[in-house]
Amino acid sequence: MTIKDTPEEWQVAATATPFRGNKTSVRTDDVVMPDGTIARRDYQVHPGSVAVLALDDTGRVVVLRQYRHPVRHRLWEIPAGLLDVPGENPLHAAQRELYEEAHVKAEDWRVLVDVFTTPGGCDEAVRIFLARDLSEAEGERFEVSEEEADMELARVPLDELVRGALAGDLHNNCLAVGAMSATAVLAGDGFDSLRPAEAPWPARPFEA
Repeated sequence: MTIKDTPEEWQVAATATPFRGNKTSVRTDDVVMPDGTIARRDYQVHPGSVAVLALDDTGRVVVLRQYRHPVRHRLWEIPAGLLDVPGENPLHAAQRELYEEAHVKAEDWRVLVDVFTTPGGCDEAVRIFLARDLSEAEGERFEVSEEEADMELARVPLDELVRGALAGDLHNNCLAVGAMSATAVLAGDGFDSLRPAEAPWPARPFEA
């Protein structure tokens, strides 16, 4: 048997948007259940995100530490950001985030894994890239602000990130999923088996 998620859309009898924020909104849908009853579902509407597991030639991953107010934690994360422009090529967005947050560029890009972060309450889709052949970006550093102005950068061995996630010390989903996925690929068919950087992404279609 092939295990594969499949797209499906149940009938929506009514919909409303009770809140609109700067980047996201909240939608309320009355969804028709299989037995004909109506169930109300509230969820966050999200533009989508990209994240980058940037792995250097010594097996260390570029990580950053940032305050996240909703969870009241300072989290270790991999570089990530929103798809700010509808239809934006996610590879270009990932390259931008790696430059802006870490002042790093990469020559080799692959799709590591695609995930829905919290499908029970948010439609956010994230594409996590693997970036290799790293070097310092040219020119001046990108000027950051707000929480990003207090970021701390480091390079941490890949296996240490996996241990930290399994021990309950690291909680960022993109970091945990990215580190474990990269470890699984290394133990299996190797990074050359990964999808190309501009592989189709049905959750967030784009022009290559």
